Amino acid sequence: MINFEEELKKFHKSLEIDQVEDTIYNQDLTDMADILIKMLQGYEEPIEG
Repeated sequence: MINFEEELKKFHKSLEIDQVEDTIYNQDLTDMADILIKMLQGYEEPIEG
């Protein structure tokens, strides 16, 4: 029978996963919220009159 506690103690992430995590976390990615904020900042309400 598998002893999950022992197996978890032996577990190590692969180096590729660490490299991918670093690459993802260190990038400045623009998401839809950033785009919407930039669009709204440039929006001006028309002057009524």
